[in-house]
Amino acid sequence: MRHQEYQNYFEDEVLAAHPCRLIQLLYEGALDSIRSARRYLRAGDIRARSRAISKAMAIVTELSLSVDVAKGGEVSRNLVDLYGYVEKLLIQANVEQSEAPLEEAERLLATLLEAWKNCAPPESKAAMHPSEPVLERETYEPISCAY
Repeated sequence: MRHQEYQNYFEDEVLAAHPCRLIQLLYEGALDSIRSARRYLRAGDIRARSRAISKAMAIVTELSLSVDVAKGGEVSRNLVDLYGYVEKLLIQANVEQSEAPLEEAERLLATLLEAWKNCAPPESKAAMHPSEPVLERETYEPISCAY
């Protein structure tokens, strides 16, 4: 029952989120998966570690595909390269069963998450504090990650 309540809350948050907040949720999901992979690696649970790394890779791939390189220029190209490097670290961690690449991937994504939190428009920052009342909901155009 408790899991269902959490799932409903999470779905409501995603559906009402500002696009900037959606990006932050993706980073948080990738970081959670990497932390889980590190725990499973230490516990020797190969299957769970591989699943967690695969989930993190899928999220990082989605983030990479969502970058509009045509509009973002050099900054967006560098971001795509950084995502590629994180994916390489995740593959390395899985193949070598090593924690060091996971630590580096986690550090890089945490830094990017902080940047997204600091760059968020004011209405998106308010969404990060769900205990505060929301006076008015805005509607947003859907974001497509396929360019």
